[in-house]
Amino acid sequence: MPATEEAVRLAVAAADAADDVKATDLALLDVSDLLVIVDVFLLATAGSDRQLKAIAERIEERLRDHDRRPLRREGIPSAGWVLLDFGDLVCHLFLSEQRGLYALERLWADVPRRDVRTGEVVASDVAVGAGAGGGHVPSGSGDPAAAAPHGGSTSA
Repeated sequence: MPATEEAVRLAVAAADAADDVKATDLALLDVSDLLVIVDVFLLATAGSDRQLKAIAERIEERLRDHDRRPLRREGIPSAGWVLLDFGDLVCHLFLSEQRGLYALERLWADVPRRDVRTGEVVASDVAVGAGAGGGHVPSGSGDPAAAAPHGGSTSA
């Protein structure tokens, strides 16, 4: 089942907010056919810890305008990644090195990609982009790819 209109609308708003504070390598991945509890991943890259914090704050601020608050927040800017879980939208925010290490574009290579400005599907299979460099997905509690959105609950 394709992502809900609400999830796509929120994802576009979050991408716009991230772009406001100069996030790079923005990507929207439609994971709705593979996951029950989330429809869209937003991926974004920051150039510094400070910018990573600003991106997370701007996304939270913008989605508050849509009456949405994160159900969960994981990671810290100084660790190079932040995850904001809004239920049907999960924002994965990284420093460049961590984005390449976790390689979420590679992990989710078979899902459709959506345009960050319009939310329209632009590709049904995602090419590994510049922000997705090599590496592997590490195991352990610090792994944003393994973090179950909003504690595994299926209610939004």
